[in-house]
Amino acid sequence: MTAPIAVMGYTVLEHALADLEGTLARVAGIGYLGLETYGLVERYGPSRVREAAAAAGLAITSAHTPFPAGTDAQRILDDAEELGAGTLIWSMEREEFDSPAGIERGVQRVNAAAENASGRGLAVAYHNHFAEFTNAFDGRQAYDILLGLLDPRVTVELDAYWARMGGADPAEVLTRLGDRAQRVHIKDGPAHSYDDDVMTPIGDGRMDWSAILTASSGLRWHIVELERLDVDTFDALETSYRYLVGSGLSQGRTA
Repeated sequence: MTAPIAVMGYTVLEHALADLEGTLARVAGIGYLGLETYGLVERYGPSRVREAAAAAGLAITSAHTPFPAGTDAQRILDDAEELGAGTLIWSMEREEFDSPAGIERGVQRVNAAAENASGRGLAVAYHNHFAEFTNAFDGRQAYDILLGLLDPRVTVELDAYWARMGGADPAEVLTRLGDRAQRVHIKDGPAHSYDDDVMTPIGDGRMDWSAILTASSGLRWHIVELERLDVDTFDALETSYRYLVGSGLSQGRTA
């Protein structure tokens, strides 16, 4: 069974900051079914973002926002409730993966966020970059250490591109995660450098999406994130949509 296709808000952030409603309508017009918010609530407030997404016919898949821990926790949770985002997703800092002690400190923050969110009927998910996979300690990959320490209520949004950049096989990681992986970030490109890659529409790069997206039956959303493009954003979104939906890997909008 394929998962529905969504857009990560960072992909269209520049456009949406100029015209929220028009941008989301264009995204939905291509055929995307959902939106993972990023950077929009801070500009427009949660109610307007929720209403704009609903008017366009886009489900709010999740909110990419700092973990609700510390002094800002209640504000973050209030915004998520008003937005209608059931899951809040963020990452730990790259340098926290420089040592097991750093991982443990970061996990304390994530687990506190999971506890805070649970009290409001919300959930927390973890989004990786590459340090989780490049670093290892006493033969254990940092990602495995992380997963072993995280509260079981913390689900996973696997960024398949950054997992590969860290030397992992994203399909194997998804298989290993099982139902804990509820979302996958889909991006493509040459997979040479974390900082310098110019990325491509999905299907035009080096990622094996057929293997990756069929590796787990537990995924709830396929979330396209395009960054550092040298082509038009909406052209790239359309190309990506045609590839993923046309290949039968993702579920898109039906007439």
